[in-house]
Amino acid sequence: MKHWLKLIIPLLFAFQLSQAKSRPDTVRVGAFIISIHDIDFHDLQYTVRMWLWFNYDNPKFDFSKQIDIPNAKDIEISSVSIDTVNGRYWAQMRVKCTMKENWKVKDFPFDEQHLKIIIEDEEQGIDNVVFVADTANSRFDNVEVLEGWNVDAFKVATGKSTYKTSFGNPVPGHHVQTFSMFTIEMDIEREATGLFLKVFVGMYFAFLIALVSFLSDTNELEPRFGLPVGGLFAAVGNKYIIDSLLPQSSQFSLVDILHSLTFLGIFGILTVSAIALKLHNNDQVVKAHRVNKVGAVIIIVGYVAANVYYIVTS
Repeated sequence: MKHWLKLIIPLLFAFQLSQAKSRPDTVRVGAFIISIHDIDFHDLQYTVRMWLWFNYDNPKFDFSKQIDIPNAKDIEISSVSIDTVNGRYWAQMRVKCTMKENWKVKDFPFDEQHLKIIIEDEEQGIDNVVFVADTANSRFDNVEVLEGWNVDAFKVATGKSTYKTSFGNPVPGHHVQTFSMFTIEMDIEREATGLFLKVFVGMYFAFLIALVSFLSDTNELEPRFGLPVGGLFAAVGNKYIIDSLLPQSSQFSLVDILHSLTFLGIFGILTVSAIALKLHNNDQVVKAHRVNKVGAVIIIVGYVAANVYYIVTS
């Protein structure tokens, strides 16, 4: 019996040791978002500053060197500190990233955006490291986080990132690589009233300038056609300025719709002026004035109603 025990006990110990080695290390990860700034729609990017922390057992880990943020253009890590609390390591670091973002500009400037920051361990696969989210302590700075926007939702979570490549590993069975992933997500909504006025004030003044032509007599060529054409050029210039701030998109956005309504409205003014001028030249002065008045009412009411509809439903 003793002979069998001498054989079994080492085997059990070796089995338990192999099981302990195969069990991945659990790392608790949390984040505090300090600020989000330098939002750039044209270059599809923004900058985020945050604190990250890691609680773990393995002294060989150095997360200041082994983390990666795949959807970042560049990463700066500073103020790294490592301490031990209750027998576990506690690493903190300040991180500044320039993030890539495909902005949704269909409803600009009444747009809502979803931001997502992905953090991975680029050295250890999921067989060695598993992230657990510190949801209780992860949050954002309510005062500094994002000027001009409201944060509607904020959450942190963990998951897996799978890459269907061996990254050149010649060992068989490594054609797929999986890493643990920690994500920070938030929904933001723009405070758009002031920006809307700044963006579209030029366009609306261009339309108002074109409307002034209705006050001229129906046979006055210069104000009847010169003012709308001038307003049209001003509206086109305003659109080019706004388009330079936004990314290229195949979607017909609110900016495109409101400018198109302005272009159509000015074209309507020119059409009414042309019809009224023809009637006036044919000695139908009363009818020309009636067409001018009715046309002005239809264009103004239609333009205002269409603008209100598209702005409210955006």
